[in-house]
Amino acid sequence: MPLTYLDLNRIVKLGYAVKSFAERSGGNWKLKNIDGKCLFLSGSTCKIYRFRPYGCRLYPLIYDQNKHKIMLDNLCPYKDEFNVQVEDLKKLMLILRMLRSEIHF
Repeated sequence: MPLTYLDLNRIVKLGYAVKSFAERSGGNWKLKNIDGKCLFLSGSTCKIYRFRPYGCRLYPLIYDQNKHKIMLDNLCPYKDEFNVQVEDLKKLMLILRMLRSEIHF
């Protein structure tokens, strides 16, 4: 999951060191995964739910970089229950703009 600088700062304020939960990928930060799952996932519960990254708040709505389009993540077993709203699309576009402006190599 990509992380904006706002996401990073919010999680750091909870007491986590950036390197403990995030890694650089393609010029941006993303959440670390353990065995294919977010490290904040404990069973079926997010340990930082109230403070989760913006991308997590919109999931399963994602931007597929290979297809260059916004879509529902096929890996999510609940994707068919997600009702995409115009406001969700606007939020995802804002996140994408933020991520593009934050790229540092």
